[in-house]
Parts: sequence; structure tokens; C-alpha cells
Amino acid sequence: MKTHVTRIAVAAAITSAMLPASAGAARLDDHAAIAATRPQELIVAADMPAAERARLLAPVDAFYGFWANGSATLLARAIGADFVDHTLPAGRPQGPSGPAAASKAFLGAVPDLKVTVVQRLVVADRVVSHLRFTGHFTGSFGGRQGRGEPVDFIATDIVRVRDGRITDNWHLEDNLTFLQQIGMAAR
Repeated sequence: MKTHVTRIAVAAAITSAMLPASAGAARLDDHAAIAATRPQELIVAADMPAAERARLLAPVDAFYGFWANGSATLLARAIGADFVDHTLPAGRPQGPSGPAAASKAFLGAVPDLKVTVVQRLVVADRVVSHLRFTGHFTGSFGGRQGRGEPVDFIATDIVRVRDGRITDNWHLEDNLTFLQQIGMAAR
């Protein structure tokens, strides 16, 4: 299958540079959160029409904007009522309330969270995003209070989009690195 690559790293860098360095994730409005999480590299199946790509990516853009600012509005635009997390971590509720709980906990731990979508692959009804999360552990997590420890780890998501909403998610985060960085796991 042939693909074409659209590089938008320059636009992402300009958007990033326009945001104040001290702006916390919760301070990003929805528009800024979506702009800040545009992929640095977008790889799309060559046979996918532009209008179909736009429809497929609208909820995906809202989903990563949501991870950057925790907006309930963006989450509602992103995922369907029938959303299923196929790699559900222990203790996280299934369905739309799962990402809401995870975001609240993570933004509570890393209030200055920056979500970078390094690359995104788009084929049929699936979107794969390679992500990088950075910030500082200044909040609390698992009963531990942060002291400004730097956080920098990666994740990969595979999402399925149907009828304008994300219905399925398979994800893998480098949680061990995160826990090591905040002092909750041995290095």
C-alpha cells in the first residue's frame, strides 16, 4: 500500500513557540489544546480522500487536545458513548468515564503537561499516534507529592473511529519510566 507523508513540524513548532513556557496544561483552552497537539508528522493512506481524512481526524484531534487540557467538551467531541478501552488499566472505569478519570489524575500530578504527537498514521478507520508526554511532577500521584521532578515518557495509541467518534482504543504507555521519574519505582 502506498502512502504519502505530510510534514507539519514547522507549524507545530510555531504553535508551541507561541504558547508561554509557564502555561500549564489546564490553562490551554480547547482551540489551543488542539493546536498544540497537532502531529509533527502525518502519514495517510494515499487512497484516502481529503474529506474522509478530515472526518476521521476531527475526533482524534479533539481526543489529544483533551489529554492536553482535560476538557470535558473535547472528550465529548472525541469519544462515543460505546467507547471501549481494550487495554484498560486496573482500577480505571470502562467507557467514557475512564479517560476522564485518567486525565484528571494525570493533570493533577503533572499540571504543566505537554502532549506531543510525534507521528500519526491514518489507514481506513484506524489512527495510530506515537506520543511524548513531558512536564514536571508538581502535583500529587498515588499519595506522593511532587517536588518538580521532570517527566518525559512515550506512549502509543491505536484508535478506531466510527460515525465521527472514537469507539475503541488500544494503548501502551511507558508507565515504568514515569514512575521512576517521580520516585515511585526503582531505577
